[in-house]
Amino acid sequence: MMKISMLHTGGTVASFYDEKKGGVSSKYSPKDILKLYPEIKQIANIDSRLIGNMWSQDMNFKHYNLIAKEVEKEVKKGVEGIIITHGTDTLHYTSAALAFILENCPIPVILLGAQRSSDRGSSDAKLNLICACQFIANSKFQGVAICMHASTSDDACLILPPTKTRKIHSTRRDAFKAINSKPIARVTLQGNVGFIEKHNKSSTKQLKLKLIKENIKIGILKSHPNMFAEQILFYKNYDGLIIEAMGLGNLPTTKLDKNTQENEKILEALKKLSKKIPIILTLQTIFGRLNLNVYSNQRQYQEIGLLGHQTDTLTETAFIKLAWLLSNYKKEEIPKLINKNFRGEISSRTSLDFLDYVYS
Repeated sequence: MMKISMLHTGGTVASFYDEKKGGVSSKYSPKDILKLYPEIKQIANIDSRLIGNMWSQDMNFKHYNLIAKEVEKEVKKGVEGIIITHGTDTLHYTSAALAFILENCPIPVILLGAQRSSDRGSSDAKLNLICACQFIANSKFQGVAICMHASTSDDACLILPPTKTRKIHSTRRDAFKAINSKPIARVTLQGNVGFIEKHNKSSTKQLKLKLIKENIKIGILKSHPNMFAEQILFYKNYDGLIIEAMGLGNLPTTKLDKNTQENEKILEALKKLSKKIPIILTLQTIFGRLNLNVYSNQRQYQEIGLLGHQTDTLTETAFIKLAWLLSNYKKEEIPKLINKNFRGEISSRTSLDFLDYVYS
């Protein structure tokens, strides 16, 4: 059987209800999980070990680098696939980080989590684990992906792209969906794998780590009515900023009358800050593509150096990508590189085909 390493980082998938604390605690050990789901031993030769027992909301860039280094160790051992168990709250941040860090990854690295703790009858942990094992054993996939429930039923999981996936529901077992992109594949409990999208295989089997600088500071700001210039300038000591813009990429920057004088100050603040750090615009709308050519105010954004035009990169992925770019390339290269599609984070064209999988 194939050799698969299961690396555990904690989260709900490794949790149970703790009567003393009155809530769910991340406590299961690697051996406990193998005992809970003995079926996976019939699919592959599983080596299960712990990286850490933590909630994903507590993770940071140090953890992404740590996980990447642990993946590198397993690749050097000659394993044929890796499963990473993870909390769901920031699972898509970690998948994006690993996708960028692990350059030319020669084997499948599949992240998964659970919306409900493993001691509950309605837990999604079992199916997610089994399907991840089945996918690795029955495909020749290379690279990073996410494996989570395809629907609320316990019959199949979707293999989702690491840089185009979001958690769009707080409790549903099929909370993770590919955004502006189709899933990579669908895999059943029995091990039937159906690829939905083609995936690019690595041109070389030599894995290279491009780590993220652990002290780098990237901010995320959501644009909204009644903004103030000081909100922009708050990030003057940061290394980069992601701003979720409205609509096609709008910000409150137009002075129309005496009631909109602050908007003019916001534009000046953006102009000042963009000379110091890269500012990337993303969309609040989730679906669609940023277009800064439609309105005259948006053309101003391009003139003052705001970046992201014609991209559909998700906010979470843009956050990770900017940190990764600043860690591995010169700052002067960012305006050009932010529009380069490194890991499938930018769709080549806008299509609505993926919606069939979001609303299935």
